[in-house]
Amino acid sequence: MNAVNETLIRDVVAEVLGKLGSAPGADARPLPAPSAPRRALTPACGCETRKSSAANVSLRGKFGVFQDANEACAAAQEAYLQLKQKGIEARRKIEEIVKTLAGKNAEAWGKLELDETNIGRLDHKIEKLKIIKLVPGVDWLHPDGRSGDHGITLEEYTPFGVVGAVTPSTHSVPTMTGNIVNIAAAGNAVVFNPHPGAARCAAHAVRTYNEAIYRETGIENIACLVEKPTLESFNAICKHESVRLLLVTGGPAVVKAAMQTGKRAICAGPGNPPVFVDDTCCLKRAARAIIAGAAYDNNLLCIGEKEIFVLDHVADNLIQQMSENGGMKLNSAQLDQLTKAAFTITDGQGGGCARASVNKEFIGKDPVILARAAGVDIRPDTQLLFAETDANHPFVEEEQMMPFVPIVRVQSIEEGIEHALKAEHGYKHTSIIHSHDVENMTAMARALDTTLFIKNGPCMAGLGLGGEGYLSYSIATPTGEGVTNPRTFTRVRRCVMVDQLRIY
Repeated sequence: MNAVNETLIRDVVAEVLGKLGSAPGADARPLPAPSAPRRALTPACGCETRKSSAANVSLRGKFGVFQDANEACAAAQEAYLQLKQKGIEARRKIEEIVKTLAGKNAEAWGKLELDETNIGRLDHKIEKLKIIKLVPGVDWLHPDGRSGDHGITLEEYTPFGVVGAVTPSTHSVPTMTGNIVNIAAAGNAVVFNPHPGAARCAAHAVRTYNEAIYRETGIENIACLVEKPTLESFNAICKHESVRLLLVTGGPAVVKAAMQTGKRAICAGPGNPPVFVDDTCCLKRAARAIIAGAAYDNNLLCIGEKEIFVLDHVADNLIQQMSENGGMKLNSAQLDQLTKAAFTITDGQGGGCARASVNKEFIGKDPVILARAAGVDIRPDTQLLFAETDANHPFVEEEQMMPFVPIVRVQSIEEGIEHALKAEHGYKHTSIIHSHDVENMTAMARALDTTLFIKNGPCMAGLGLGGEGYLSYSIATPTGEGVTNPRTFTRVRRCVMVDQLRIY
């Protein structure tokens, strides 16, 4: 396999290490030691088969936490072989353990993640772990059978082996936890290269999961993690011979790097979800949904409402409803002040347009901090700030991940959809509409062609929270798999019996 392109590595360094201004070794604290001595597992047959080097490597980890990426990959390979031997019931037990521990430790782990990353809201970080129970598991995998004159055919969904995964700082423990459920339910083991700004909380959770899984199943290191992740460890995971599949959550540079490794990559890329509000919907319901979604974890969700396009003759009513349901409108002077603080505007190169880049100090911060930057005092229970802008404003164009949404007035359905398409940037991630007109819904769905399309609800409804469906924190938009589930991490194998076993 070709090594990751050096230029891409530099891009990923800038993105991963600079996304939230966190350094790999920042504020590092010693992790608790494992509570039990490690031992090698003997083969089930009891023979004197020489243990593989991977088995010996696994003993040097601290319940899945490794200093060296290659050792982590080798340990995960051994765990995969152990899981393969123990079968479906071991997968079910792992799923049960992970979901139970995520719920049991939600408050402590939510606080641990918030303390490390300093972004988002504690109540929502806790909730994101409590709802891990909604992530699909082993029961999602159903063999497909076919019977005919020439016998029977069975197609099964089987594991790849070891999955290499990159997780974000925005939802470190929840993303990792949901990935473990999906990946292990499919029969794989996984190696994580977490975001450096949220590696400590991820390592703590991985250790806790592995300790319980080892105690209940005897399987070591089903989920491995590099304790101090770097771009070198990312490259090592990508190149390791045991890693058969990649799962990457991140911006364009990380996604591009993963897709050029020569291995199959499932990529959860960026989004900038637009909302369109027409004159047929319930504006009170729309306002409440927009505030609930855009304020969730201070708008860190990739599916979160980022900009609103509303028909001009109902815009005042929508603004009033938002003001009465937890939002606060900024005037033009306050918007200008916030924009200057939240973005760095650079001149375009070669006569091109000026570019806006998000000030990382404001990502995921509470509304009171944004309001202070805008020069205004707000009620402590304010959920979301908003203001009217034009369609080319930086808050419309950029995926800013702050508890603020711009509102743009439009004169027609066509204009609203056109602006929504432009703001979404072709990411094909998420779009939202508030409408009771089926033709308007259909027109927007066809124009934007996004992976998630939510009608008359908050963004979270697209992941089963207030809407029907299932949960995953990894939504593969660039590579097309959509909301990931256990089947995402499997190979399809066909077994054919010719002219026999068909009993009718």
